[in-house]
Amino acid sequence: MLIVEPCSPLDPGPHALLEQSHALMQELFEPEENYFLGFEALCAPNVHFVLARSGTEILGTGALVQMDGYGEVKSMFTGPNARGRGVAAAILRALEDHARGLGLTILRLETGEALLAAIRLYERYGFRRCDRFGTYEANDVSVYMEKAL
Repeated sequence: MLIVEPCSPLDPGPHALLEQSHALMQELFEPEENYFLGFEALCAPNVHFVLARSGTEILGTGALVQMDGYGEVKSMFTGPNARGRGVAAAILRALEDHARGLGLTILRLETGEALLAAIRLYERYGFRRCDRFGTYEANDVSVYMEKAL
């Protein structure tokens, strides 16, 4: 059974998955094109961090950052052995539910043009491309998306 629950990004299982995610982003994108949050930033009071697991096996991570007027989805990552099993969709639903509970009416995110599976997932769940937002710098690789809740 798949369980999505809050946890610390510093716990060993989610920490290891985030390291895999960061390594992949550093492989795919130049340093100035990487916007992943570091471990300490994921521990901030305005961040709701979750993991997905089956038993003790950690399958994926995700975070909701409460911003001024919207929530931002960050640190969405599913381990290679868990892809295609509905893990990312379950994490995204949990983050959306949490955003609604906070009274947020918009979710936004930044992803990379090269991450086609992620873009397809977000589109399937109602996200649409939008203009750059927040403090993101203009580049040729980022895709910005949002969804009204």
